[in-house]
Amino acid sequence: MEVKINLNNLKYRYEVYQLFNVYFSMREISFVEKEEADYNVYIDEETLKFKYKDYYKEESLGEDIKNSLRRFLFLCLRDLTNDIYPWGILIGIRPSKIALKLLNEGHSEEEVIEIFKKKYVAHADKAKLCIKVAKAEERIVNKDKNNIAVYVGMAFCPTKCLYCSFTSNPIGIYKKMVKPYIEALIKEIQGMSEYIKEKNLNVESVYFGGGTPTAVNDEEFAAIMKEIYNNLIKDNKVKEFTVECGRPDTLTREKLKTMKESKVDRISINPQTMNDDTLNLIGRTHSSEDIKEKFKLARELGFNDINMDIIIGLPGETHKEVLHTENELIKLKPDSITVHGLALKRGSRMYEEFILKKGIEITPQEEIIKMYEESRNLAENLGISPYYMYRQKNMVGNMENLGYAKEGKECIYNIQMIEERQTVIALGAAAVSKVIFLEEDRLERFPNLKDLHEYISRIDEMIEKKKMLLDTLYN
Repeated sequence: MEVKINLNNLKYRYEVYQLFNVYFSMREISFVEKEEADYNVYIDEETLKFKYKDYYKEESLGEDIKNSLRRFLFLCLRDLTNDIYPWGILIGIRPSKIALKLLNEGHSEEEVIEIFKKKYVAHADKAKLCIKVAKAEERIVNKDKNNIAVYVGMAFCPTKCLYCSFTSNPIGIYKKMVKPYIEALIKEIQGMSEYIKEKNLNVESVYFGGGTPTAVNDEEFAAIMKEIYNNLIKDNKVKEFTVECGRPDTLTREKLKTMKESKVDRISINPQTMNDDTLNLIGRTHSSEDIKEKFKLARELGFNDINMDIIIGLPGETHKEVLHTENELIKLKPDSITVHGLALKRGSRMYEEFILKKGIEITPQEEIIKMYEESRNLAENLGISPYYMYRQKNMVGNMENLGYAKEGKECIYNIQMIEERQTVIALGAAAVSKVIFLEEDRLERFPNLKDLHEYISRIDEMIEKKKMLLDTLYN
């Protein structure tokens, strides 16, 4: 059902859209003439007015016009829907930065909490969470331009998950592209490694993600790992080498042994849920038993830093299913977990096939809040603390993605990536390099081509263009 808004001053269209999108995240929102509108928003130099059917509210406009408008709309829509959104009017993806800035300005924690409540209509528990995350990130975040991270991306997955909008190609369909892709990726690894050595840069962390790095066969995986180790790990003072082993159906004893030999010290085995019906629905071709089996195998082979991801708000799941996932993960005792809120992205099959065509019901807000409480219980039971956080558009419940870890096992790459204070050289199709100019507090991006054929045929061009951008910092 479309949400039709009449706004007298389209200068504030973005702010109005943002707040309506919090309460009506999967609806089409349009701005129309007054006679067509369901909701009327009136703004002048002194007054804010809101009307919907019999509901009417008026308020004086504050000095901070945009935030005053956001607060006003948030409270009007809360009155109408009775839905509770704990983040209030905070829309940005890095709310912990606000907390850190306030702390660095000399505000006490109590003052920060009050600012979050009054200025942003956010709940106290979200302010406290931001403070915890800000303190954890501040200990680790980069302060030296010569420290860099390297991201290596695998462009293939065994299957594409229902909720996924990333560039990932089902390996069964793209089998003929695997060998030329790996050859191009190795060429990029070698080319950028030469640049790193030439400029005497320090690789602090290496992250092999995707896609699914373990989607290729054992020999192909070993070939890539050998190149990563020889070019990026062996002669650098790397603090952290992470490999995403997200899909247990692609993880073998041989691949785990290869990782051990290549000095991988952190891996992710990502269930998303421990409920088999949901795994089947979202297109993951494995069971919860497969997850347990591969987790235990990794422990047997000596991996003592294992992360697990879960997703809150998957279709058909309620508090009961999340509680089951929690209990199963408590038995496994991972060293860190990442709790993702389901983001309904328009490029995903879930949005196209279920939301648009089948009218799947979004999990009610009250249930989402209970699920997040359960994820906090999970972290408490595992003895792990929040260390990084980010938010996305169109998240079910307008909540957050949150990483928890044991002390000393926080993912360095995750913090540097989300804080954007460290240059990331990204390799592989669709991988985005970020060159960080610390003194100017700005960044420049360089995205690799997404299309596999284009990536493979133009790999030399991408290597050279990446070097040219990096030269603007490391000249």
